Amino acid sequence: MVPAQKIPATLIPGDGIGPEVTEATLAVLDAVGAPFQWETHLAGVAGVKACGDPLPPATLDSIRKTRLALKGPLATPVGGGFRSSNVRLREEFRLYANLRPARTLIPGGRYEKIDLVLVRENLEGLYVGFEHYIPIGDDPRAVALASGVNTRAGGRRIAEFAFDYAAKNGRKKVTVVHKANVLKALTGLFLEAAKETARKYEGRVECDERIIDACAMQLVLNPWQFDLIVTTNLFGDILSDEIAGLVGGLGMAPGANIGPKAAIFEAVHGSAPDIADKGVANPLALLLAACLMLDHVGKSAMADKIRRAVDRTLRDDNVRTRDLGGKATTRDFTGAVIKRLSG
Repeated sequence: MVPAQKIPATLIPGDGIGPEVTEATLAVLDAVGAPFQWETHLAGVAGVKACGDPLPPATLDSIRKTRLALKGPLATPVGGGFRSSNVRLREEFRLYANLRPARTLIPGGRYEKIDLVLVRENLEGLYVGFEHYIPIGDDPRAVALASGVNTRAGGRRIAEFAFDYAAKNGRKKVTVVHKANVLKALTGLFLEAAKETARKYEGRVECDERIIDACAMQLVLNPWQFDLIVTTNLFGDILSDEIAGLVGGLGMAPGANIGPKAAIFEAVHGSAPDIADKGVANPLALLLAACLMLDHVGKSAMADKIRRAVDRTLRDDNVRTRDLGGKATTRDFTGAVIKRLSG
């Protein structure tokens, strides 16, 4: 049998529990025969400690070369320190689309049979970080101002990504989420661009719209009415975490950041320094992100095999880490998934 052609990819283990969940993910990928050839590099706090830079040039050069990366959680100081490495990576590689699928993995929770996808615009809105202070009297930070920027081109681009994803993946409806009743220019333009795009998919993908606050409420009351949601940067940041809560939390939430020249796949939870090096971290988010990465490179059969093994491990074998109500260590859970892969 001819061995599979290797696919170069950048690996960023991350901070806190990052190295532990990365090790677990690599073990599962090896067990399924994933063809990635890894270049390992640092970022975040680990990058600062090793190189004095949260995004060392070598890390950026590697992603430019491979155009593909798997990234563990990166720590970001609150209210000061260095700027978020996650945001910088999105900007550096123009990763305009953030893909966040969520589905029920463990039955018996508050919500059953959740299967939602959120598509978040990644480069515009209030996340552009156009902020400054205005001094008044002896207070240099008396007034804080922030500006958001949405473009018609950016709105069309993310809407096309969302509708194209829906059409290719059997999603029946796209819901455009906005606040155009108040932010008439900023999110009104986003809504207008999305509606323009929706017309190209008439007869294939249904389209409706929601105001952000109504959507947040309806996700709690009746999440099954939604299929795929597309929204702006800030609203997507909030709703994606809410949707993760419907299926048990960020420990099971994978993410993909996709642009024209690169794609970075990540665990979207934090670095959890309080449990680092204790062997109890849940590797599911990064493992499922690796499945999205396999989908991206045309290896969906491998990705689906891992997803099935994860489902059997959680539901049939009842092997779960402590954040999911179990007692399994990171290594126990990883071993159980690998056993299912080989069974």
